[in-house]
Amino acid sequence: MPTIFSRIVAGEIPCYKIAEDEKYFAFLDINPLAEGHTLVIPKAEGDYIFDMSDEDYSGLTLFAKKVAKAIEKAIPCKRVGVAVMGLEVPHTHIHLIPINKETDMYFSKEKLKVSSEKMEKIAASIASKIK
Repeated sequence: MPTIFSRIVAGEIPCYKIAEDEKYFAFLDINPLAEGHTLVIPKAEGDYIFDMSDEDYSGLTLFAKKVAKAIEKAIPCKRVGVAVMGLEVPHTHIHLIPINKETDMYFSKEKLKVSSEKMEKIAASIASKIK
């Protein structure tokens, strides 16, 4: 059975897409810790980031870097934090979170409620900064 992320890539489930290429995909987290919280995934399913081939791992990391640089330009923040836990969805994913302090990355804190209109604007703003 495909993961929810594979279904997003296939277009079966809508998302707020930031960027994609032939192997990787980035979209806004619908339960964000901060506005601009983005998930970066490989299109190919795999449960654990460290099981990826060196080539795919490097490619995912470089794709995430490009997305993070766009987030920095679109969302006021000191840095873009990076987290990989992989327990929520059995599909490798990297969290990119605009942060101003360490507590901005506490996954146990209450998630933001962001309107779909605002999510669309955020996604478009970040996407427009991709180089």
